Amino acid sequence: MTNEQLYLAIGLPIIVNILFNGALIGIVYNALDRRISQAETSLKELWRAELHRVEEVLDARLKHLEER
Repeated sequence: MTNEQLYLAIGLPIIVNILFNGALIGIVYNALDRRISQAETSLKELWRAELHRVEEVLDARLKHLEER
């Protein structure tokens, strides 16, 4: 076995593995980023709904106090 063949036999699987892992990490990163964005959006919607509910309660209490 020549030196070039040895380098290819050792180096080629390492390079393929690095490329495969890099692609896999990229796919996982994109999927996680998408899920985090969706979770952030739904949390914002939840907060808006809750704050709107609090605002309605405060308005009702204020109206009640004004009527006194």
